[in-house]
Amino acid sequence: MKVTVDDEKCCAAGTCVMVAPEVFDQREEDGIVVLLDPTPSAELHDAVRECVQVCPAGAIQVSEDA
Repeated sequence: MKVTVDDEKCCAAGTCVMVAPEVFDQREEDGIVVLLDPTPSAELHDAVRECVQVCPAGAIQVSEDA
């Protein structure tokens, strides 16, 4: 799994940080998403997929390994 974020789309809701804090954080100054781990381990994949679904701005994308 490879995770990418579009910080231009991010609305700083913080849902991703609540669901997968090992993968996402927020900038102190404005709350915009910070990607901590673009290739999370397998045990985090379900949480990252949930983040994609719950992101109100659609700022998180995932490409799955073949």
